[in-house]
Amino acid sequence: MSQRTRILTEIWGYRGWKVVEVSFEGADGSEVVPISGHVPPGTAVVLRVARTWASRCATCNAIGGACHERLPARRWADLPMSGRPVFIEYAPIRVKCPRCGGRAVERLAWAEPHQRQSRRLQQHVAVDAFSMPLVHVATKYRLSWHTVRRAELDAIRRWELTRKAPALEVVGLDEKYLGRRNRRAERFVTIASNLGTGEPIWIGLGRREATVASFLATLEPATKSGIRVAAMDMHRPFANAIRADPALAHVVIVHDPFHVMKRAGEAMSELRKEVFFRAGAEMRRAGRGTRWLFLRSWERTTEPQKRELRRLFQLNGRLARAYQVVEELRAVLRAPDGPSIRTGLHRILRRTDKRANRPLRALHDSLKAHWNPIVALAEHRPPTGRIEAINNNWEALVRRGRGYRNLDYLLRKLRFISANPVRTGQAVRCFLDLGSAA
Repeated sequence: MSQRTRILTEIWGYRGWKVVEVSFEGADGSEVVPISGHVPPGTAVVLRVARTWASRCATCNAIGGACHERLPARRWADLPMSGRPVFIEYAPIRVKCPRCGGRAVERLAWAEPHQRQSRRLQQHVAVDAFSMPLVHVATKYRLSWHTVRRAELDAIRRWELTRKAPALEVVGLDEKYLGRRNRRAERFVTIASNLGTGEPIWIGLGRREATVASFLATLEPATKSGIRVAAMDMHRPFANAIRADPALAHVVIVHDPFHVMKRAGEAMSELRKEVFFRAGAEMRRAGRGTRWLFLRSWERTTEPQKRELRRLFQLNGRLARAYQVVEELRAVLRAPDGPSIRTGLHRILRRTDKRANRPLRALHDSLKAHWNPIVALAEHRPPTGRIEAINNNWEALVRRGRGYRNLDYLLRKLRFISANPVRTGQAVRCFLDLGSAA
């Protein structure tokens, strides 16, 4: 072994293997001979390697099998070196395994079976694919986008093998609108999540009762018996699907406070339209551009905004009373115990009982119809904010990837990102590792 190949062996870094020869090739595959130590830009580096330790069976990982057949030389793309493409060249053998009796191709230290890229190249490709569109990653590494996606899925699979499946105690159910440009027959998808860890566990097309039932059918009986709480919005088919499953009769249904306040905000917006935009040009000018001002909580408004709200309340007392009801509901949803939230809801129902005020009457009927799931908030307090965090991660992924056709692929990416927020040193190492040690 020459000094150059010895240094390259140390840089290459695989124990039990050595670099026996290095050569340079142009883009057309022709050999390039350095002139005065200069190698033209874009020239690929080819490392021809050999084994120094005994071979291993790729099936059972046994050491010391005899050579059954030597195969033609193959090449694997490795990480670029100093801006130059690097290829590993080696003629593998079929191992006659003394343990399992198989004739599989030997296990290689740098690549998975049936792959033509090294593990570390696939690792870098996968990490880049989490922050770049696949086409951009494929262009960067001169690979096809199919290869990039396969490398990313393999990295996620290795990460999944390194972790124990978390217990499912609190389930979150939420629907996601696919957008007006979506060409699928279904306009929504349903996302089921494990709120204990904040990661999605299932995605299905539609938001009907049958959609949730298909998710529940994927759960084992032991998993269903461990579920304590199901958190969801006020979409009735979700609750119906939970109640229709006998194995989930013990599960407590809890409504997400965000969606309860969203229902109250819709009532407030509808009342604002009646007061300002259906009462003549003068009132329309007074109420134009104030939608988000009415939806903002009083404690989050600035002094100028509070003065503006007081001015608008003087124009119409119904608006002032409705705003008070919404703020009271916001405080009631934070009640520390069941009796407190029941008392607060009874008071709100008395204030919204008038038939003449149609928007608040609709809110009254909705709160009354979902009484038990709202009251259960005070006793269980599931981390429902994680449902909206998953939605934000969904939006970021879809926007960055310019859409996804494969929902399972999107689910696995979404699960990894949700389970590994890059906020601490350990999270950074986990993100960069992507389960490569498995």
